[in-house]
Amino acid sequence: MPDFSGFGEFRMTKQRRVVYDVLVDEPRDHPTASEVFLRAKNRMPGISLATVYNCLETLTHAGLVKQVNLDRDASRYCPNLKPHAHFFCSECEQVFDITPRPSADPCAVWELPEGTRIDHLDVTLKGKCPACARAGHP
Repeated sequence: MPDFSGFGEFRMTKQRRVVYDVLVDEPRDHPTASEVFLRAKNRMPGISLATVYNCLETLTHAGLVKQVNLDRDASRYCPNLKPHAHFFCSECEQVFDITPRPSADPCAVWELPEGTRIDHLDVTLKGKCPACARAGHP
């Protein structure tokens, strides 16, 4: 269980713990808020969709989860805080974490203006996952 003491005024309520646990239980799943709500309801029947949205917003602002936005689709949530990007399969619509090679500088692939300093990198690649590519989907 992570130590949440380093997150300032953040307080891990019962509802936030349930939402956080739902995300951590399947960390590569990237569920939407509605999916988190359905899973959280199994653990805490009285939880509301509004509470889940509030918990997700608080967890995101506390830096415990990342909000992943793909085009105009519903936001998804990711508990993986290590440097990574996302791969979205356009066929099965799954989202996968992809990590840079250990010695790779992810900023080196971009032609940036001289003197640019990167504070945050958010990259999403789209295509077909190995299973969909093997299935021969066009």
